[in-house]
Amino acid sequence: MPRLSEVIAALDVLWPPERAEEWDAVGTVCGDPGAEVVRVLFAVDPVQAVADEAIELGAQLIVTHHPLYLRGTTTVAAGHFKGRVVHTLIKNDIALHVAHTNADTADPGVSDALAGALDLRVVGPLVPDPTDASGRRGLGRICELDQPETLGAFAERAAKRLPGTAQGIRVAGDPGARVRTVAVSGGSGDSLFDAVRAAGVDVFLTSDLRHHPVSEATQQSPLGLVDAAHWATEWPWCEQAAAQLDEISDRHGWDLRVHVSRTVTDPWTSQHSSPGAPN
Repeated sequence: MPRLSEVIAALDVLWPPERAEEWDAVGTVCGDPGAEVVRVLFAVDPVQAVADEAIELGAQLIVTHHPLYLRGTTTVAAGHFKGRVVHTLIKNDIALHVAHTNADTADPGVSDALAGALDLRVVGPLVPDPTDASGRRGLGRICELDQPETLGAFAERAAKRLPGTAQGIRVAGDPGARVRTVAVSGGSGDSLFDAVRAAGVDVFLTSDLRHHPVSEATQQSPLGLVDAAHWATEWPWCEQAAAQLDEISDRHGWDLRVHVSRTVTDPWTSQHSSPGAPN
């Protein structure tokens, strides 16, 4: 069996920590570098439910997309929910490793997995990484559909192929508008509208879209907008990342057991439409 340090070294090749944004908090949160790893669990959020799932599974390592301590901390006391997660992990000899913005811009990255879940053909990055001579890394992806379809049909595609959440899928734009080119960005994407407009795509699928950016975007152009739950747009990366670690395990003869959490950690739990709301 590999040591934790060996597995982390392999993950750092996939998602180099130096490619994370300066404000980000990636890397190993807890874990003994010399400990053996047999099972690995991939998840979006490092919350208590995922820690409990890892215990039940018998995992020695959790890899999450979202950081546990994005803004830093001065304590891991168990009186706070984040501290309880750390205590749970250490007591059960479970390491936690985070790949966040370094996984967003990777090749393949979070938005490649999102495009794959929607059966879209990736053309290139929405915001290219200027340090990548190949032109493949970067934030978001520009994609094409094999056959044009309406905005309404594309939204239905997203609703069927992404994990189910209370939010579901929100749409801004003419549901009958023709869609052939799509920009996707896993996670919060309304800071990318300038790049989306410059790309000239028909629709932009992302999450956490706010009122004013959406209102301005729809007034400036006929761009269609599809807003999915943040967790749902990033969960496909877990399957992609697990497959990447599986391949590494096979190559090194590690015989790791790699799992993907299907625990829905999206924080929204229900939705109630207002009477007379548009369908």
